[in-house]
Amino acid sequence: MSRRRISAVVTALVLGAAVPVLLPAPPASAAACSSYPSWVAGRSYATGDIVRYTDGKAYIAEHDNPGYDPTISTWYWEPYACDGSGTPVGTFVVSEAQFNQMFPGRNAFYTYSGLTAALSAYPGFTNTGSDTVRKQEAAAFLANVSHETGGLVYVVEQNTANYPHYCDWSQSYGCPAGQSAYYGRGPIQLSWNFNYKAAGDALGIDLLGNPWLVQNDAAVAWKTGLWYWNTQSGPGTMTPHNAMVNSAGFGQTIRSINGSLECDGKNPAQVQSRVTKYQQFSQILGVSPGGNLYC
Repeated sequence: MSRRRISAVVTALVLGAAVPVLLPAPPASAAACSSYPSWVAGRSYATGDIVRYTDGKAYIAEHDNPGYDPTISTWYWEPYACDGSGTPVGTFVVSEAQFNQMFPGRNAFYTYSGLTAALSAYPGFTNTGSDTVRKQEAAAFLANVSHETGGLVYVVEQNTANYPHYCDWSQSYGCPAGQSAYYGRGPIQLSWNFNYKAAGDALGIDLLGNPWLVQNDAAVAWKTGLWYWNTQSGPGTMTPHNAMVNSAGFGQTIRSINGSLECDGKNPAQVQSRVTKYQQFSQILGVSPGGNLYC
């Protein structure tokens, strides 16, 4: 498991993720897209609202917003597939049986129910684009998670000697949980006090004051992984979510997660490990892994 100092740049408008969002099932045909209300500029929309834009396509609000244009404000809106094809939007594209096949030796902490409970925090995750894109994103996320945690075995960072290093006292809020409290935890091994602060603010959870929630609550742990995946670009130029839904390729997810230590020939064995796992998970989901696999 690698250690990295992740930039904690977060939008000022944060998601109230504590309230679960129930995504509606898609209509039976493309014609049913017309059943959604027309988007109105300046009208307030809540996370999970679905509108029909002027081009006839549907969009789902990924975050509360005051009526931003769905084709411009991609942070707030995601395209909504309403043609009834593939896995229904709002249904996780990975079944529990497939999840168990991917992680046969996983730690009991990393439950499938914990993962599905966390999905409401970021409705656009694995719900954006075609059925193929949605499955590719799920495979990409879980492949990186597998690499970071040894196959969902490790809940916390194993090298305890690193624990005191993740407190940046230059931050005004300091380290209220203690000098050694902000070590790596969860599916993407969240670390550093500023990342616990940023993730907690975005999710509506006091992770700065109680970072142990990430190792004690499976849904919280998964949400921190989804927070990074959907909102942070790390050493890359895009979020891993955008890399997959905008066809930049799996390699860009590696760059965003640990590119400064692995990409551009720095550690090809680690990159290959991630790629191999992604290819395996894509096969389990019955989807092509696509191109641009390396960074």
